[in-house]
Amino acid sequence: MRQLIAIEAARLMAEHGMADYYAAKRKAAAQLGASETQNMPGNEEVELALGEYQRLFQADKQPQRLRRLRETALHAMRFFRQFDARLVGPVLNGTAHEHSAVSLHLFADTPHEVGLFLEQEDIPFETLEHHLRLAGETVAIAYPVYRFLADETVIDLTIFPVNGLRQAPRSPVDGKSMQRAAVPAVEKLLEGGS
Repeated sequence: MRQLIAIEAARLMAEHGMADYYAAKRKAAAQLGASETQNMPGNEEVELALGEYQRLFQADKQPQRLRRLRETALHAMRFFRQFDARLVGPVLNGTAHEHSAVSLHLFADTPHEVGLFLEQEDIPFETLEHHLRLAGETVAIAYPVYRFLADETVIDLTIFPVNGLRQAPRSPVDGKSMQRAAVPAVEKLLEGGS
């Protein structure tokens, strides 16, 4: 049942744009008639199932979609270079789907600097918060997020203090430090075609 839930949760994420692992697992369990199960798969299991689902059922579209999202990410990272932009999440790890946003971590003395920069560039945005935990912390911290559209792609800018570059928050997938990629690493991903 655990494996079936992971597979169904991955399908929900790939086809319906569910981004929250917990919600996808709960919905998958309910659809499989196992809503009371205590044997839920871990986020890593769902992530593996998502990659496998994309290889099996979206091989004709997903690689091109991922490349387009990475190209958009690289363009945005160069645009926000003064804030040491780093790519994170599904666009970096390769599991992005048609509903995925490009997620960047930016670093500034104050979040207002980024908002002011967006206003000066006439980019309409909305503000949100991401709750993230740092290594060794038991409580999640709210980080400001600026969200805007670049063509038809959602860009999420999570703002960290300048010294936040040294300590990545925990990944929601495996609890380890989140992978972050600078411009050269994203360029290399695009050159390699992976």
